[in-house]
Amino acid sequence: MRDFADLLEARTRRPEAIAAAAAARKRPGSLFGPHGKLMIIAADHPARGALRAGADPLAMANRADLLDRIRTALARPGVNGVLGTPDVLEDLLLLGELDGKVVIGSMNRGGLAGAAFEMDDRFTAYDAGSIAAAGYEGGKMLLRIDPGDPGTAATLQACGTAVAELAGRRRMAMVEPVIAHRADGRVRHDLGPEAMIRAMTVAAGLGTTSAYTWLKVPEVPDMARVMAATTLPALILGGEVPGDADAAFTSWGKALRLPTVRGLVMGRSLLYPARGTVADAVDRAVGLL
Repeated sequence: MRDFADLLEARTRRPEAIAAAAAARKRPGSLFGPHGKLMIIAADHPARGALRAGADPLAMANRADLLDRIRTALARPGVNGVLGTPDVLEDLLLLGELDGKVVIGSMNRGGLAGAAFEMDDRFTAYDAGSIAAAGYEGGKMLLRIDPGDPGTAATLQACGTAVAELAGRRRMAMVEPVIAHRADGRVRHDLGPEAMIRAMTVAAGLGTTSAYTWLKVPEVPDMARVMAATTLPALILGGEVPGDADAAFTSWGKALRLPTVRGLVMGRSLLYPARGTVADAVDRAVGLL
């Protein structure tokens, strides 16, 4: 990896360099890129033990490789943001990759993938205060709603508090809502249009104000009806590496034509494309904007 030795040296001998790099970072003048949309690269999966991309269960386990992929994506024209947990964003800060980028800190990563407590999405990473102190533009939270799990109430309350605290600091609150349940010991997401509508309307009402709330949603069937359920701006997420990339890009393109959809948040689907290079996949996604 490029600059890997320097990164390790800074982390080992100069930990204060992280705060210095955050303070010196050039902040973007707007949330939007030259295309008038948001194009964010997501890299917060490893912090909840979700390392799979496509058929490889440990695709994201090599940090140097992951960072190189993120750096390649961030360097492509039209990419104007990144979403990550503190460890990833601080690596990128030390590597000088965040100047002029919209930076979103991932907040609740406690629901570890595959764990018995996976639905317990506790806030174990950033909070609103640390996001503001670092000069980042917002925070992202996962809101999995399981009607059969009383623990969902605690997640709702925590997300509501985070939305309010981010808004109090004039920072974006990016909420990713989904109806979920356990089946055969695994957490399954209900991606039907009615379930997505319910999840979005719950998320939109969180906190003391929705002034700074954005939604992060998957592309699902009957997307026009789904997005008609809210006036909040929304970003389409990429999810797993698609088996049919052409179909996925076509669906994302259609969703982007809806009035409330204001951009893309893409992670594994672009960083680990089923075919072609990271640059090719990112450029194709930017082209949809």
